[in-house]
Amino acid sequence: MMANTARLRPLAWWRKWTKRDWAIAAVAVTAFLFLLSSLSGDPRRDGGAGARLPAADFIDLTLLRDADAKGAQCLDGTAPGYHFSKGFGDGSDSWLIHIEGGGWCDSLSSCSSRAKTKLGSSAYMEQQVFFSGILSSEPSQNPDFFNWNKVKIRYCDGASFSGHPQSEPKDKKGRIFFRGQLIWKALMDELLSAGMSTAHQAFLTGCSAGGLATLIHCDDFRDLLPKDATVKCLADAGFFLNEKDVSGKETMRSFYHDVVHLQGVQESLNKDCVASKEPSDCFFPEEIIKNIRTPVFLVNPAYDFWQIQNVLVPDGSDPSESWKKCRLNILACTASQLKMLQGFRDSLLRALGEFQKSKGGGMFINSCFIHCQTWIGETWHSPSSPRIGSKTIAESVGDWYFNRRAVKQIDCPYPCNPSCYNMDFS
Repeated sequence: MMANTARLRPLAWWRKWTKRDWAIAAVAVTAFLFLLSSLSGDPRRDGGAGARLPAADFIDLTLLRDADAKGAQCLDGTAPGYHFSKGFGDGSDSWLIHIEGGGWCDSLSSCSSRAKTKLGSSAYMEQQVFFSGILSSEPSQNPDFFNWNKVKIRYCDGASFSGHPQSEPKDKKGRIFFRGQLIWKALMDELLSAGMSTAHQAFLTGCSAGGLATLIHCDDFRDLLPKDATVKCLADAGFFLNEKDVSGKETMRSFYHDVVHLQGVQESLNKDCVASKEPSDCFFPEEIIKNIRTPVFLVNPAYDFWQIQNVLVPDGSDPSESWKKCRLNILACTASQLKMLQGFRDSLLRALGEFQKSKGGGMFINSCFIHCQTWIGETWHSPSSPRIGSKTIAESVGDWYFNRRAVKQIDCPYPCNPSCYNMDFS
């Protein structure tokens, strides 16, 4: 059986990001996700769950109050923002926070470029976004969390909300702000004052770089809330691997090293880890999850296209262009390339080995060539959603969050799962 590729193939025009500038690449990833989110709710689609676009799910942008006074600024100095949908019914005292993704910047040049986009400035952010998937208020699309208070935090610091001002360049001309940690604190303070301080249930989630931010801040989020509240975290496509690329270089490790040292990220990482390792190693999820006390759920595709295109086969690693077709479409991979992709999957499972034994943790590792899956209606919960066994991602996450059953779901290797959405950028 063929996987669900044809329905997403119209987005192939997006595959333009071949430049080395990772900040520009991050913008492209966000553009793709935005379009895929729109696609999942297009009223012209077949009438599956979430096919209509209810007006209530277009949520206005709110800028952080007194951002300057709090020192909580995006890369360009503008106020950070979020979108808030108020809960109702028996969900009025429950809170779901979702952190937007969008890569990182690893140099003053890439951060300066990023500061002129919505990933570095609220001046460029949409005034409204559509809440779908895990943020949807439609019970058919989001059965367990549809009526919760829901917040989407916009990502504008370039370091997974973990940068520190001490690392900012001293030159005031064309100033760049590294305020990720201060943004996180100020946003949490504002949400606590808006009612989150009395939450009975809370769920911190995030996609991609936002998923990494979720892992970094998970325990802090737990500590901010009432002791008797149920608090858990979820990272979607945020488990980035510390693996060599096809040329044998440590491209991702080198990139994270530059991000961490540029923005002073080590101040937000686990102190014991930083004391015993190179600080940038502690920015990898494999190290972060060793020290998280709060229950965590990991949603991750074993063949994450972002990681294949940026960790395993980054630009410059394949001068012969033998991977050109494979990195755009998994169906175009040769037998030897598929063997290497299976090795990449094995590396992910090894990195998750200890986590898999944890009592409180959960996971949904499917065999799809995709990236984030929780905030898109098609992939979160719909008649055509990816499944492991008979369970969608939404059903698996709900079962885990509410302790209905233990969830440690690992898909069989590609190409065994016909329910996958496998992206085609060719």
